[in-house]
Amino acid sequence: MSIENAKKQAGYAAVDQNLDPSDRIIGVGSGSTIVYVVERLGQLNTKNDLICIPTSFQAKQLIVENSLRLGSVDEFTEIDIAFDGADEIDSNLNLIKGGGACLFQEKLVASCAKRFIVVADYRKNTGLLGKDWRNGVPIEVNPLAYKKVIKGLMEIGGKPALREAGASKAGPVVTDNGNFVIDCDFGEVPSNQVQSLDAKLHSLVGVLETGLFVGMAKKAYIGEEDGSLTISKKSSKL
Repeated sequence: MSIENAKKQAGYAAVDQNLDPSDRIIGVGSGSTIVYVVERLGQLNTKNDLICIPTSFQAKQLIVENSLRLGSVDEFTEIDIAFDGADEIDSNLNLIKGGGACLFQEKLVASCAKRFIVVADYRKNTGLLGKDWRNGVPIEVNPLAYKKVIKGLMEIGGKPALREAGASKAGPVVTDNGNFVIDCDFGEVPSNQVQSLDAKLHSLVGVLETGLFVGMAKKAYIGEEDGSLTISKKSSKL
């Protein structure tokens, strides 16, 4: 089974099994797997009743392209359900997100949602943050403070690097909110240490948000390589 088919299976199943008839306000995340979530939403007979809240410019485009109604998080601070992808998922459904530099808006929408559902393919479900995702924890920072934040990250044992835009643009990546992203490698992070690490990162002045999503996801839909589907639920013990 191809990776794309695995993503499609996870995206469709997440919508079919979690979207209640009473749900009207839908959070729409970012990334390649979310393409199939929005595609499925666009196929529903009730699509005209839904208002979709994007987490990024990419999500906004997907919503419009699938002829869904567009809303914003400042209009709707109570979201019935939100769907999003992940860069890595651990055994307690803690996540690393932000590989696409949308972490602040993604976490804002997830925090407004009554139910937050993750969709991903098998490569992301490693059971341990930092195991296969070696790019580090994304951290969105105010541009004025990035050097100070880098110093602080080194002092707590991280290996930080300002994310550069690459060949398409000279200089750093700039988020949809006008901020910089620092990727900080902490190695493998055990599930019982993710929350404390997130707290340390938030204590640094200049940090707007981190790509550690701690205890937010209720379920994860994982499209497996063999064509099967794994559904993981949030553990009661974090």
